[in-house]
Amino acid sequence: MFRQLTYFFIAMIFSPNIFCSESVNVYSYRKPQLISPMFIAFTEKTGIEVNSIFAKKGMLERIKNEGRNSPADIILTVDIGRLADLKNADLTQQVSLAQINKNIPENFRDKDGHWFGLTSRARIIVASRKRVSEGSINTYESLVNDQFKGKVCTRSGKHPYMIALTASIIAYSGEEKAKQWLYGLKNNLARKPQGNDRAQVKAIHEGLCDVAIINHYYMAMMLSDPEQKKWAESVYVIFPNQDGRGTHMNVSGAALAKYAPNKKNGLALLKFLSSNEGQELYSAKNSEYPVSGKMSRSSLLESWGEFKQDKSDLNKIADNREAALMITDAVGYNF
Repeated sequence: MFRQLTYFFIAMIFSPNIFCSESVNVYSYRKPQLISPMFIAFTEKTGIEVNSIFAKKGMLERIKNEGRNSPADIILTVDIGRLADLKNADLTQQVSLAQINKNIPENFRDKDGHWFGLTSRARIIVASRKRVSEGSINTYESLVNDQFKGKVCTRSGKHPYMIALTASIIAYSGEEKAKQWLYGLKNNLARKPQGNDRAQVKAIHEGLCDVAIINHYYMAMMLSDPEQKKWAESVYVIFPNQDGRGTHMNVSGAALAKYAPNKKNGLALLKFLSSNEGQELYSAKNSEYPVSGKMSRSSLLESWGEFKQDKSDLNKIADNREAALMITDAVGYNF
């Protein structure tokens, strides 16, 4: 009986005809509170209801197991690695719409039209206000200098965010130089790589290290958290490589599921998410940067000012991920 009721409620959530005449189903790695403003605006504009479920991990496996019976129309996720994995697992389908291609810069979308970046996140360096003088760090490469011996904190070198950064260095400098950089970074670590990006800032606050690599939006999250605010206030933000290639950028993005049962509505949602309105709503809620144009940003992002972004094609970053993982293992980065 319980199983029957469970299936009934699942059907209610994803049936396109129960709540309204039109609907679209979204599988999301982003928490509901981070995406609901976009969906509300989309429904008000189109009359299409958005049904969404959140999963912190295991989305790829879930969609793969559901196969042709998957109710997913749109997949929202973070990081170029996860987007590429969905495509490589043959769980997405090609989208060729002039409006989306116009809204999303070429370096932020799949060359075959299987995924699209919606907002971008900068991989920044944060440094202790008390112990690191401003101007002493200006590149990712400077983190391997002797002055930072035993003073660097990072999360696991195999985490998708770190793999993407290493892949970007491969794209610019080649595998051998990327390997030398990662080996030097390992030698300057204050502790074994561990924790999430917030944990690195906390470690600086507690004096365990002086500098760390994080995604920029974690600063906004910590500043709005009463307990973590003091962590964020103990560091200052550095956008690396401003005199060179620019700061490495990753994305939050979307893809059309391979077996989308509501394809037309899914395409309508993709067009909305790629629009100026959709990008502004998404970036404002997540303190991320729109991928196109000079749109309105949160007050925190505005306070940091303009910076030079690495314009590398994310397709190339995705192609270098396997090499980045091999280098990470080769240097024994995670000890």
